Amino acid sequence: MATNEHYLFTTLEEICRKPEPFERYTAPELWTNQHTSHRMLQYHLDDTVDAASRRRPFIARSVAWLVERFKVGTGFSIADFGCGPGLYATPLAERGASVTGIDFSGNSLRYAREVAAEKGLRIEYVEANYLDFDTDKRFDLIIMIMCDYCALSPEQRNLLLSSFLRFLKPGGKLLFDVYTLRGFEERRESAQLAFNHLDGFWSPNDYYCFVNQFKYDDVKVALDKYTIVDESGLRVVYNWLQYFSPESLSGELTAGGFAVDDFYANVAGDSFTETCTEMAVVATAR
Repeated sequence: MATNEHYLFTTLEEICRKPEPFERYTAPELWTNQHTSHRMLQYHLDDTVDAASRRRPFIARSVAWLVERFKVGTGFSIADFGCGPGLYATPLAERGASVTGIDFSGNSLRYAREVAAEKGLRIEYVEANYLDFDTDKRFDLIIMIMCDYCALSPEQRNLLLSSFLRFLKPGGKLLFDVYTLRGFEERRESAQLAFNHLDGFWSPNDYYCFVNQFKYDDVKVALDKYTIVDESGLRVVYNWLQYFSPESLSGELTAGGFAVDDFYANVAGDSFTETCTEMAVVATAR
């Protein structure tokens, strides 16, 4: 086989290779890349799709439920992990809460700070990988919304739960959402090649994107593997997704020092059923 042909074959073989679960973590590259983080902010603010964030009517309903469920008001302290452009932090601060938002994306945080300044809100925004975040503050409530927890490996999740336990006041509450086993059942493995995939999301220049979707039935993990090829070269982004049953999630939380209070269909407090593809959990720091 000619050298060029061999290189092409081995490159395609690597592109289509199914890695080990959580073999590589690329979230920092996705959220800090200037182009993709700018496009992600556009998705956050696009009220026609549930992409980086859910649509405004749902967020408004969710915030109303949070305020009622956790008695949010003046002096109540909240940490919003993965806060993005402040779509939850802003209205919660408007209800009187003291809010700290943590996010990778400088673009999203610039937008969030501008909104806070316009509204006269004192919200602390921290640009950081929330796995590395540390603070002396202690919170009444920690939220992590849009199934961010699912993108983390078991080791990363254990680390994060340990941090949550340290950051919460005694008896403090934790709320986050995840994908369910019903959602895992509905996924299918696939492979496709697209030109300027997602309308130029991955690069300001023309590119081809290989999208490989894998499932790991034994550990209930899925992977969206994006291989982006343009004139400058090749890069790979891994989007890992862990799926949970109420029992498996309860086990992780109990091992992490939390007591599970309730399961819901979402972070707006709707009732959970076995047909739900997502679920939210409220837990108490022990």
